[in-house]
Amino acid sequence: MRLPSWLSQHLAALRAVLVLTVLLGLAYPLALVAVGRLPGLDGRADGSLVTVGGRTVGSSLIGQSFTDAAGDPVPRYFQSRPSAAGYDPTATAASNLGPESVVDTITSDEETSTQSLLTQVCARSRAVGELDGVDGRRPYCTPDGVGAVLAVFRADGLTGRITRVVSVNQVAPATPFVSTWQGVPVELARPNQDYVAEGGVITPVRGDAPQRPAVPADAVTASGSGLDPHISPAYAEIQVARVARERGAEPAAIRRLVAEHTTGRALGFLGAPGVNVLDLNLALDERFPVR
Repeated sequence: MRLPSWLSQHLAALRAVLVLTVLLGLAYPLALVAVGRLPGLDGRADGSLVTVGGRTVGSSLIGQSFTDAAGDPVPRYFQSRPSAAGYDPTATAASNLGPESVVDTITSDEETSTQSLLTQVCARSRAVGELDGVDGRRPYCTPDGVGAVLAVFRADGLTGRITRVVSVNQVAPATPFVSTWQGVPVELARPNQDYVAEGGVITPVRGDAPQRPAVPADAVTASGSGLDPHISPAYAEIQVARVARERGAEPAAIRRLVAEHTTGRALGFLGAPGVNVLDLNLALDERFPVR
């Protein structure tokens, strides 16, 4: 007996669904799990977890912070680069702030105020400079660690004489990073004011910071994923003196340990050299324990 064409088509579709379900929904995943259990691959399949004394302390693929209960850096450890995701693998993301993000949103409620990318970079650079005893100044940053940006008001919009100047990222009790701008006194910003909407021309001011800051870029910017476990050799270098002092070790010895945990470019030309912070800090605890 020949089945109706509509019924035979449905049965063929059902058979295809069943076959593909078995192949792609069961056989293929089980095969990958079996491959992941092979010696040499099982650790990577489990997330490249790092264990010390039978206790999992992290992953070599995911960064983490080395801070105390108050969120302050622990001086005896090398510090990781900033993370926009808080090193949370379930919230991996970038900040989505770009180079034009230079004006903070300042409200009367600190919880609703937000920092621009420029201010975040300035604040981090200042904090790293204080922690590691290096020059934390950067171009377009104020001494108190916010973006050095003015809103300049002119009598005729973009032209004419200057009538008012506001340091848009500084509020009382701060001191304006410049007292005057082209002869006009500089005011501090007030909360809940949109100086761009009021007609101010946003004017970043470079200042007298060195052309090449002592604090490298990866110390003040988050990675695209927010999970980068590596820092640059340059960022590691400025931390050497602090770590050596805290552990009572010679800086040269700490520097050699950093070199041992520095990986080169992939295939010799892709990416940049990096230092895995977790692996380095574990090696520090082993070779130079704090007494």
